[in-house]
Amino acid sequence: MNMSAAPSTAQASMGLLSRLLLGHSQAAAQMPELYRMNRAQFDELVSLAELNHVIVRGMETFLEIARNRDDRERAQWAETALCAERSRIHTAVSYLYEICAALEKEGHNVAVIKSLDHWPDLGSDLDLYTNADPREIVRIMRLAFGAEIAPRSWGDRLANKWNFLVPGLPEAVEIHMGRLGQTGEQLVIASRLVRRTRVIAIGEQLFRVPSASDRIMISTLQRMYRHFYFRLCDIVDSASLAESGAIDYDDLRAAATDAGIWEGVATYLVIVSDYVQSYRGTGIQLPPFVVEEARFGGAEIYFSKDFLRVPIMPQSAKLYGAQLAGLMRRREFPSGARLSLLPWLATAAVVGQKITGSDKGIW
Repeated sequence: MNMSAAPSTAQASMGLLSRLLLGHSQAAAQMPELYRMNRAQFDELVSLAELNHVIVRGMETFLEIARNRDDRERAQWAETALCAERSRIHTAVSYLYEICAALEKEGHNVAVIKSLDHWPDLGSDLDLYTNADPREIVRIMRLAFGAEIAPRSWGDRLANKWNFLVPGLPEAVEIHMGRLGQTGEQLVIASRLVRRTRVIAIGEQLFRVPSASDRIMISTLQRMYRHFYFRLCDIVDSASLAESGAIDYDDLRAAATDAGIWEGVATYLVIVSDYVQSYRGTGIQLPPFVVEEARFGGAEIYFSKDFLRVPIMPQSAKLYGAQLAGLMRRREFPSGARLSLLPWLATAAVVGQKITGSDKGIW
């Protein structure tokens, strides 16, 4: 990873979280910063863990280390943070189950995307995908849950997604309808997603989630083609998925090639592997063709503003160009037209941020 010689306190906290989650937690004697940590430093660690959706996993390991050292004070800090986060997650998952059940009762297929990838952690909003008519989804959300529609940005309209504000639920419910991708350009992945889903159990509740291949592609779209940064959960989640043996790499390559994002997917996986290797000594096992077809790797990633950043120029710009060219070669002109708006949307968001201090209404 591209790290500065004098890391900031946030960067140091990211390094500590990475060691806790990627296999070095057992070497507590080699992590004196844990048992020398004051309350302000711990609170910063918790804040960073929340932003990166790893607070449960991070604090569980922190708590184990504190208990092994009979460090009751720091153990209590971790227990308090865990209790608050688990309470939030319990409420959110209960609502998530009720929302999925209500949509399915009306005959609509629905899958939970992204949110449950982090389990036992949970994201900051609840993401769903359905191929149902948006008017039907809006009607059900309003009637069954008293939900209000949050103001929609230009990006939301292009992506064909709605954010619902549900009384009693702090998290927004983001529902993608019929399209995926920042500009709604991904009809290929969207058209296949529901029929490729699998069922997982969270406690006694069952949820439909994307196949392993679709999950990796959705993560790639989010990180390599939209936000251009990784949360630590993306590294941990994808590494765990790969190490579980759940990924069929031939299927993944075929599906991602059809969607025009195979190079991005290969690059995403190599970045994950390189980051894991930097903390564990060995990366995840990837087929040679994945490594060979990646555009770049973890050496290009750098820490800034609480996340692991992917350089936009020239690396991500080339991936975007390849995706756009692929759409045009396949004569998917409407999707290509949507995707071609991305640079203008991003520019408008930057200008809006500089003028008003917010990109609200644009991105």
